[in-house]
Amino acid sequence: MTTDANSDELDVQPVEFIAERLVRFSDCDPAGIVFFPNYFRMLNGVVEDWWAHLGKPWTELVSKRRVGTPTVQLDTSFVLPSNFGDTIRFHLSVERLGTSSLVLQHVVVGADSARMRARQVLVATSLDNHKAIPWPDDVRQAINRFTERTS
Repeated sequence: MTTDANSDELDVQPVEFIAERLVRFSDCDPAGIVFFPNYFRMLNGVVEDWWAHLGKPWTELVSKRRVGTPTVQLDTSFVLPSNFGDTIRFHLSVERLGTSSLVLQHVVVGADSARMRARQVLVATSLDNHKAIPWPDDVRQAINRFTERTS
């Protein structure tokens, strides 16, 4: 038996960034389904779009500010195949923001069900010495603003 407080906590949905992609011929293997490494290429594009959505595009972070955001861990489950011509939606949410780390949750959804799930850990690094650094204050604020719920 669960209490009302627990039920309310379970009903809370994360704030999401959603990007839609068409599965192209070049994304697929000879069987006509997405070749698994291409999910990672698409996922990287979605993360890049998310940074731009936050007002912190990679062109600024990487080229001007010399802040890298390498992926240091990526745990993935492939649930169902996506086919050539499918439209899939990438749902990105923030699980946790640390001093220099950021954990993202991804769910890729097709017309009727999840196709892939991933948990990605990024780390803020200096591109001058490739060591971890704290997230710059303005970047941290942008991520926090994204995660805040508006009622």
